[in-house]
Amino acid sequence: MKIDYISLLFVFVLATFIGLDVIRRVSRLLHTPLMSLTNAISAIAVVGSIIIAGQQNADFKFNIIGLVAIAASVCNIVSGFLITDRMLKMFKKREASK
Repeated sequence: MKIDYISLLFVFVLATFIGLDVIRRVSRLLHTPLMSLTNAISAIAVVGSIIIAGQQNADFKFNIIGLVAIAASVCNIVSGFLITDRMLKMFKKREASK
């Protein structure tokens, strides 16, 4: 089975631009639920990446690609939680200065 890398790259770039456009049009009130949804999707990607990286393949590049996918998904999850926490802190009432 031959993999067409050009088609895969095209789909990746197209998905990136569509994702950026969709995220840009989301109102600020929906940002926190959207981040929780993307964190759940990234968690699924982490599980799939661990499965790919943990298999013994004849070609070592699949393990490296799985490792890169794990790192990218974990970075996305952590940054999503940090951004959501920061936004929630913006809505908390500030205590009066004494």
